[in-house]
Amino acid sequence: MRSYLIIGMCVLFLFQYFLKMQWLEYAVVALSILAFLGSALKADKFPRWLGIMMMTGGLMIEWNKGTGIAGISEGIFLILPLLSLITLAPLLSIPLRLGGYFHSISVLLRNLLLQPKKLYAGITGTLFLLTPILNLGSVRIINEFLEELKLPAALSAKGYLVGFSTAVMWSPYFASVSLVLHYLNIPYKDYIIYGVALSLLSLIIGNLLFAIWERRNPLSKEEGVKVPLEKQYRNQLTKLVFFVIVLISSCLLIEKLTSWSMIVIVCLLSIIIPLLFGIQTKRWSELVPRLIDFRDRTVLMLNNEIMLFMSAGMLAFALKGTPVANGISDFLTTLAQQSFVLFAIAVMVIVLSITYLGIHQIAAVGALAMQLNAVELGISNISLALLLLLTWSISSALSPFSGLNLMVSRFAGISGVQTGLRFNGLHLSVIAIIGIGIISIIG
Repeated sequence: MRSYLIIGMCVLFLFQYFLKMQWLEYAVVALSILAFLGSALKADKFPRWLGIMMMTGGLMIEWNKGTGIAGISEGIFLILPLLSLITLAPLLSIPLRLGGYFHSISVLLRNLLLQPKKLYAGITGTLFLLTPILNLGSVRIINEFLEELKLPAALSAKGYLVGFSTAVMWSPYFASVSLVLHYLNIPYKDYIIYGVALSLLSLIIGNLLFAIWERRNPLSKEEGVKVPLEKQYRNQLTKLVFFVIVLISSCLLIEKLTSWSMIVIVCLLSIIIPLLFGIQTKRWSELVPRLIDFRDRTVLMLNNEIMLFMSAGMLAFALKGTPVANGISDFLTTLAQQSFVLFAIAVMVIVLSITYLGIHQIAAVGALAMQLNAVELGISNISLALLLLLTWSISSALSPFSGLNLMVSRFAGISGVQTGLRFNGLHLSVIAIIGIGIISIIG
């Protein structure tokens, strides 16, 4: 029943986006509240209570602002695009899995096992390619390939975190990019070059720092013979790269032709592509069970995400225009007029402090995106978006409460603090410094 509520919420949101009917918006919000309550019963203890506290706080703040039911409905509806995104995007993994691409990646990584630097490059490069589409599922898939090999904790923690965190800054299939660009009203086509460039820079720096680290801390290399990668696997990997390029290009083309929201475009493609795969290959007997599994298992695993995303989004919306939010905005605006570097550092410190307490990035970054005005800050909207997304990426890696950090620390068998600060603190510090410098030049 819960899966139908969640899927129904997403489908109705897409209809409402095109039909613009007030009663349908209220129906979608009602479904969202039911989905939230249903997820609360099944969510893990910490996300459940954190979500309840953030939602309660958001509702109380919004009610005290005098906006009533209409304001609360608007706050919930504003976060629905992101909920639809995280719900529907996993559909894209179905054609990739049925197409044999994941097996080719497994063969590639195992082939690099005897060469730590190349293995690290393979892990981070693969995550750079897959994460924009599969989100945290990409880390889970890579770990399945490598789990039995018992990789050193340092290699897993560094590779998974660096590879994944790059996508946070550029992928239209990510809540981070979609939310920030949506709130700042920036077309994705205007942002993609900057986002991809910063992400590639982070990837390169991560690999250089690992090469230096590995030279000082040699990883044991088992004796063995390196087997060349067979042609069929090379072809599959080439097709995978082509698939990602075509997918992102399609998003950009549709956005340019229609001016639709990028979130809506991504949601529609997530539904259409598996169906096109079935039509082209005629493999319905394999596709249908995967779709049923998506409905009965994948969607039902989103309890924590629905709790955190909806409650954090409501809280961020409610904080807009409050004395606290206005005070922080005035402080940051004054700081930006004196020094962009001080302003950027202040933004990072504020977000990192909040997320280190367990509050989701959506609440912290979302509130800043809605509250800050790029013109008043003396910078462009692109620069503000880059700074907020860079901050989101860093906080996702550092915060021991983020979904990324929790998953990687569990796979690596170490604490969240070790995963973030000990093994990736240097990389995150370097990319923060270089990132702020580049953003200040962009202006």
